Amino acid sequence: MARKAKKRRYSRSASNDVEREMRRYKKGTAKSGPGGRGGRVKSRKQAIAIGLSEARQKGKKVPKKASKRKTSKKKKTSKKKTTKKSSTRKSSKR
Repeated sequence: MARKAKKRRYSRSASNDVEREMRRYKKGTAKSGPGGRGGRVKSRKQAIAIGLSEARQKGKKVPKKASKRKTSKKKKTSKKKTTKKSSTRKSSKR
């Protein structure tokens, strides 16, 4: 039985943007922050993130950020009922 082809999560043009950013990173010319004012890119992960965010801004097919996906999932919460006894005493003197 033949395997079913999976959907592409990232568009080919988005991967080109990441590739371009990786080249800049390897050359040492990649800058971070708005307008490149944040300093030099120091890690591969940072370069990939910059490439993906540029692709998002251009409107290319890129999945949502991981942090946003985590919050949308339902969380299991086990609520324990805790009964608190009131510590107020009635005074017998009036």
